[in-house]
Amino acid sequence: MFLLCGLVTFGQSKQEQEVIQLSRAKFKWLVTKKVDSLQYYLDERLTYIHSNGWVQTKKELIDDLMSGKLTYNAIEVISDSIRVYPKSAVVTGRGKFTATMNGATNVFELTYSETYVLQKREWRLASRHASRAQ
Repeated sequence: MFLLCGLVTFGQSKQEQEVIQLSRAKFKWLVTKKVDSLQYYLDERLTYIHSNGWVQTKKELIDDLMSGKLTYNAIEVISDSIRVYPKSAVVTGRGKFTATMNGATNVFELTYSETYVLQKREWRLASRHASRAQ
């Protein structure tokens, strides 16, 4: 597995590696409900758009995770790539998301796009949009 991780990051700049690692860590934090880390790395003006068109703010996402309204049971990144700009970065990827909402568990294969912004030398997730993979 470590060899695979090394192959994935080979040839990427330090900033590219940093943002990809943050994106992947965010998925783990969603599953484990590690709210302190999410609070820190989600931008205050976050727009979090789900594949069904449901739009959440940072506060709504955190509140729904904590209340159990939304539970991510598992997230598997199938592929991801990144483009870094002077003060922003865009991660695009594909993943398998298992989530429970209002008591119903579903598995979705999604394509997603995440926009990170650089604020005081720290990356923050500012926008996320997902759609059903074709």
